Amino acid sequence: MHVLIVEDEERLAQNLAMAISKNAGFVVDIALEGNEGLHLALSGVFDAVILDLMLPGMSGHALLTALRRAGHKTPVLVLTAREDKASIIGLLDSGADDYLAKPFDLGELLARVKALIRRSKGQASSSLVLGDLVLDTNTRSAMRSETRVELTPMEYRTLEYLMMRQGSVVSKEELLEHLYDYNWEKFSNVIEVYISTLRRKIDSGSSERLIHTLRGHGYVLRRSDMP
Repeated sequence: MHVLIVEDEERLAQNLAMAISKNAGFVVDIALEGNEGLHLALSGVFDAVILDLMLPGMSGHALLTALRRAGHKTPVLVLTAREDKASIIGLLDSGADDYLAKPFDLGELLARVKALIRRSKGQASSSLVLGDLVLDTNTRSAMRSETRVELTPMEYRTLEYLMMRQGSVVSKEELLEHLYDYNWEKFSNVIEVYISTLRRKIDSGSSERLIHTLRGHGYVLRRSDMP
């Protein structure tokens, strides 16, 4: 998953990015002011945005409004120092999906971000299931036919994104955008390697293949009885 943090307190932004990357395995980009944050958010490559309200250049509220007016549905978690009812209602009416008041617990923030991403992909549970393949997003582990599948961190992240988008065709470029930061072009040759390894680990020895390649289009994770 790929998360954008828009926060002008650089130390806080870096600490958040480090914690999210370490504990959830997400790729994180940082914007330290509002205009840059809006530019990045409009790119559409992020699975969630963590947005501070008090920003230089453009306020968080203005950024959120502009993002929603442009038709972007990326989940947004707002960080705010205000907890009065009117302010919170205003945030939610402007398109925020959730909010946390400062100071906040890092574990709660991470749990809320993960929940927002799951819901935006149509997955309510922390366990992603496709047939006999189960991916636990809390422990970052995979099981097929009740047998643990050992995955490297990048193999897990690739499989997690495909599981979030199960049944849909995912292009190589989309995978790269969600697995790496803005320098993703230099990793353009690695996706085939991850897919090949995942296919060997997930599908070998099973009567049903789940990982499919659609030549010229990308990859799809699906069962044979899915449309």
